[in-house]
Amino acid sequence: MSITFQGEAVSVSGSFPQAGQAAPNFTLCSAELADITLESMKGQKLVLNIFPSIDTPVCAASVREFHQKLASVEGVAVLNISADLPFATGRFCTSESIDSVQNLSFFRSPTFTEDYGVNLNEGALKGLATRAVVVVDEEGKVMHSELVSEITEEPNYQAVLEVVGA
Repeated sequence: MSITFQGEAVSVSGSFPQAGQAAPNFTLCSAELADITLESMKGQKLVLNIFPSIDTPVCAASVREFHQKLASVEGVAVLNISADLPFATGRFCTSESIDSVQNLSFFRSPTFTEDYGVNLNEGALKGLATRAVVVVDEEGKVMHSELVSEITEEPNYQAVLEVVGA
């Protein structure tokens, strides 16, 4: 799949998980600077909202939208994942009264972006993650995945809502 940033092709590397596959394990940093793993999150559906940085309008919009649409859905956890320090995403969520999501950073996880096939190899956002959504079931299997073709566009929220039963 071809990924663009503001219409210009960018190189993305890694192996993007597909529906039916086991989700790659991860160790990400929480707002409390604790390690959060895929294994520790088992038992609930996970919406991995992966994006470049909370400091962009589209990334902020995706955090708002997933919070609004999934906050009241039982058994579903929204994980906002970026290279941002957890303090930055935490400040954003506090200022927006978003309290039903978990903000995680891959700043201490050198393989996350490759393991999830979202590593931006070039351009202005080199070293960050491209925009993607991965929905994982209670047992760690991928239910849905979307690698958004244009980084400046929002993901398909409806597809996520359908797969989690919202």
